[in-house]
Amino acid sequence: MQIEIKEKIPLHDEKGHITKEGWAKQPYWQYERKKIKASKFKIKEWDYYAAISHKNGFGVALTISDMGYMGFSSLTFFDFKNKFYNSSDSLFFFPMGKLNLSSKSDEGVIKYEDKKISILVETYNGKEDIIERKVRITSLNTQDFYKNKKLEGELTFIQPKKDDTICIATSWKENRNAFYYNQKVNCMIVKGYIKIGDRIYDFDEKSDMAVLDWGRGLWTYKNRWFWSSLSSYVDGKRFGWNLGYGFSDRTSASENAIFYDGIINKLNLVEFKYDQKDYLKKWKIVDDEGRLDIDFEPIFDRNSNSDFVVIKSIQHQVFGYFSGKVKLDDGKILEFKNILGFAEDVFNAW
Repeated sequence: MQIEIKEKIPLHDEKGHITKEGWAKQPYWQYERKKIKASKFKIKEWDYYAAISHKNGFGVALTISDMGYMGFSSLTFFDFKNKFYNSSDSLFFFPMGKLNLSSKSDEGVIKYEDKKISILVETYNGKEDIIERKVRITSLNTQDFYKNKKLEGELTFIQPKKDDTICIATSWKENRNAFYYNQKVNCMIVKGYIKIGDRIYDFDEKSDMAVLDWGRGLWTYKNRWFWSSLSSYVDGKRFGWNLGYGFSDRTSASENAIFYDGIINKLNLVEFKYDQKDYLKKWKIVDDEGRLDIDFEPIFDRNSNSDFVVIKSIQHQVFGYFSGKVKLDDGKILEFKNILGFAEDVFNAW
C-alpha cells in the first residue's frame, strides 16, 4: 500500500504521532522539533551530502548530524580510479539541538567547525527556478592518493525547483512515537572544486552530480537499513534512483524511486542480493514488479565498526559501478552501463 501525500500537513499531532504516514514528491510534512514527545537525548537530525565526478573519477561526502547524546561530523574524499578514500571524523557528546539544524531542507544554514574540520552549507530558496546550496569545507588531515594533505573546497549544488524528490514519513510498529522523516534529493548539478595540497580536483557541471540525504527522526534502539543512491545521465537526461528498505514500518509507503528528467517513477519493494561475508563481490538489485535488473560491481567498501557497549554501529557503504536496465512508469526501458554510485548495509544500536 502506497499512500501519497499531496499537500502540506503538520508532521506530528498533539500525541507526538505522525499525522499521516506515507510518501511525497516534496517535503509536505511540516517538521517542528518541539512537537516531538521524547527527551532531547533521543532526537536525531542529520544532513548528508555526496558529490561524484563521473568525468574525473573522484568524489566527496560530508555529514553533520545531531543524534541527541552524540554528534558526528565528517568529510571524506574518494578517488575511484585509484580505489582510495580518506576520511576525517569528529565525535562530540550531548549536542541535543545545539547544532541548530534547519527544520526545512530547502532553506537555512548548517555549520560545524572544530580543530580538524569545518563545514558550512548555505541553502537559498527563491532565486528564479532553483534551490542553490553553497558549500565550503576544510579538513586539515584529509589526504588524497598521492599523499597530498589538507582538503579545501568550494562547491555549489543546484536543484531545479520543479524536480520531484522522494520524501517519506513512517513510524515503527513497536512504538508509533518513533518516526523517520526523510527527503532524498537526487541529481543535483555540481559546480566547484576540491583542493588537496596543491592538487585541484574540478567538478564538471555538465556531467557531475550530488545527492542530499536530509533526515529527522526518533528511532527505536536497534535498526538495520539498506540504501542505494545514484545520480547521473542516461540518454542526455538526468537519471538516478533512491532504493532502500529495512528501516521503520513501510506498510504505508516505500522510499523506492527512479528519477528521469526530474520526474519520479515510484517503485514498490526492492531487494539487495549480495554476499555478507564479502561486500566486494558482485551485487544484484531487483524489485517485486520486474522493473529493476541492476548489477553492481564494487570498487571499495567504506566500512566502520564502533562498539561502545550501549552504542554500536556497523557500517558498509560500498561504492562502485552500476549496470543494467530499469522500467519507467510509461513502460520505457532505460539501459545503462558503469555508472558510479553506492549501496550500503548499516546496523545501528543507539
